[in-house]
Amino acid sequence: MIIEFGVFLSLIALGFIFGRINEAAHFASLSKREMATSHIILSDKKSVPEGISHSQFVSGNAVISIDYYKRVAAGLRMIFGGEMRSYQSLLTRARREAILRMVEQATSAGSSYIANVRIETSSVFQNERGVGSIEVYAYGTALH
Repeated sequence: MIIEFGVFLSLIALGFIFGRINEAAHFASLSKREMATSHIILSDKKSVPEGISHSQFVSGNAVISIDYYKRVAAGLRMIFGGEMRSYQSLLTRARREAILRMVEQATSAGSSYIANVRIETSSVFQNERGVGSIEVYAYGTALH
């Protein structure tokens, strides 16, 4: 019993430490890439600006998994109620990554404007303990 509890606490500590390191590195990478593509205009409007001669469908998706610590924290939050911050971070990372991948695809095609941007989400892996991974799919029409 004591050994099982020690393993449980060790997994939580490892999940917390490595999860934080991985998450911080991912957020830093996202910020750097967003700065590099900040000249791209994103719009949820269906209208096309004047002077556009070419359009192309662009998309990006990201599947992000939740770490052990966040899964435990979310489980506790489900018992006591309240805001699920661990899942918010997961969704934020996945959304930003999917949008960046879409923008990078548009940039490689020579576009500087993406119209009709849409975002879809889905749970990729789910078991009796809750969500394990989330997919975010961003798509739009690149114009140039």
